[in-house]
Amino acid sequence: MNTTDAKRVLETALICSPQAMSLRDMEVLFEASVGADTLKRLLADLQDEWSGRGVQLVKVASGWRFQSRPEMRPYLDRLNPEKPPKYTRATLETLAIIAYRQPVTRGDMEDIRGVTINSLLLKQLEDRGWVEVIGHRETVGRPALYATTRQFLDDLGLQSLDQLPTLDAGVVDDAVLEQIEFGLTEPTPGEFAQDEASVVPQSAHPVTGQIAEP
Repeated sequence: MNTTDAKRVLETALICSPQAMSLRDMEVLFEASVGADTLKRLLADLQDEWSGRGVQLVKVASGWRFQSRPEMRPYLDRLNPEKPPKYTRATLETLAIIAYRQPVTRGDMEDIRGVTINSLLLKQLEDRGWVEVIGHRETVGRPALYATTRQFLDDLGLQSLDQLPTLDAGVVDDAVLEQIEFGLTEPTPGEFAQDEASVVPQSAHPVTGQIAEP
């Protein structure tokens, strides 16, 4: 297979794939006849070819995918007149604590937030695929240790946790929470945000403040 044909096959697979494709997936696509180095060159070529369009080829935690550019959101939103979901502040703060302090226990989160965390909130984050239990702390009761998932990074459009918004003085403030929420509700081509966990955020202090659970 020549380079032109290989690039056309790769482009078609990436556009049609419902999820990000890893290099291993791509190698399977070509039955290992196209190596990783060649695939990387083809991906770079595709990125250049799509650079001036409303859709871009990006690399996220679990692989490569096509997605709409942020500036296209106002137009795509017209196809889905319902407003994107707004997660409760308690949900966003808990998610942010896990993302920035992981691995953490429920007790750690409660110490930081200063309030009891509803177990349903953690289950909601797990069901959404954004956090998971990766082990247990070797202490009394062996509490579960929570960490974020690749799905969380994918939904934010990030490759790694290093690309999360920078904290000012180590505090997860309103601006950081807004950036995380915006990323998690940003639609990709053919996909709009779900209505799960949608509620208007409550007004409260950042992560260290007292907030009533939903």
